[in-house]
Amino acid sequence: MLESLASRPAGDVPTRSATDDGVRVLFDVGHPAQVHLFRNAITGLESLGHETYVTSREKEVTVDLLDAYGIAHTTLTTRGDSLPALLSEQLLHETRLFSVARRFDPDVVVSRLSPVPAHVSRLVGCRSVAVSDTHIDKRLVRLLYHGVTLPFVDTLCVPESFELSIDDAKRRPMDFQELAYLHPAYFDPDPDILWNHGLTPDETFFVVRVAGWDAYHDAGYAGLSPPAIRRLVDMLSEEGAVFVSAEDTLPTDLEAHRLPTDPENIHHVLHYADLYVGDSGTMSTEAALLGTPAIRTNTMVGDDDENVFQQLEDRYELLRSFADEDQALRAVQQLLARGIDRIDWDERRDRLLAEQPDVTRLIVETILESEADAT
Repeated sequence: MLESLASRPAGDVPTRSATDDGVRVLFDVGHPAQVHLFRNAITGLESLGHETYVTSREKEVTVDLLDAYGIAHTTLTTRGDSLPALLSEQLLHETRLFSVARRFDPDVVVSRLSPVPAHVSRLVGCRSVAVSDTHIDKRLVRLLYHGVTLPFVDTLCVPESFELSIDDAKRRPMDFQELAYLHPAYFDPDPDILWNHGLTPDETFFVVRVAGWDAYHDAGYAGLSPPAIRRLVDMLSEEGAVFVSAEDTLPTDLEAHRLPTDPENIHHVLHYADLYVGDSGTMSTEAALLGTPAIRTNTMVGDDDENVFQQLEDRYELLRSFADEDQALRAVQQLLARGIDRIDWDERRDRLLAEQPDVTRLIVETILESEADAT
């Protein structure tokens, strides 16, 4: 299927023909995590005879991932680096997405919860299916964002615990959304990928993640500080190799630890790692779902933490979260001193997989269900 998707030239938007009898689905992808979230659904829809197309946004490695997976797409905009630039980009993205949608003539527009694709779906007269697992803590930002988005969304896939001002008939429960690409049905860890990048699956190594903290929902929060990163790297280096995954430039003394793998291979590295420590919510969840001991630390952590993080910690014991980075580092020390039994962690992961659904299948069913409702 990847070959058939790759054979279509990027930017060549397929138009509807009189013989089309499948559902036409336009995916708007604006973040690397969304590439992973939707890529198996795209493949599944294509295998069922439906037509898909992807529009993208130049942010971090989004375009690189789409290219690596052979998914044809049209890049519409590049992420702005200031509030005025972001607002300008949103307007430009909406204009260009509308142009692509008019040519593609979709039955459904699929995206993360965002005003732009929701508006465009209404403008071209098709349905909007949105997926979200990000809670916006700032009340004013949340009200504004949801106010200009939710009225235009037809179906919203969110964790069951989310409180949203949307009709229950429009909601579809979807927890642990990273299982869309980390479920064993779609992910098979490949040790050769590690060998190709100078890593050895059997050696002890650790992954440290430093996120960018520049998204709208990150405002006012912070992750690992440079001194804490150095302390963490020094501590872990006594036990094995340490690799740092970072969105931004690292200090010179830490650059030598930068993870050498290509972005599309990060989950293979996480699977074989002995421990993950980082401030990213997404990668912390990914490591936990792969059965890798995971410690998450950022100032978002608190009593009102998202239910997904709470379940991973309290119900499945695959993740520990700390608002205080010093406490997180002490937890790392304790875990290393106690020793890591990977068989035990694999059993915890197996329990989660036995209790949770196939998220990609749910996404595909929701897309096709939405179109069936429309007809």
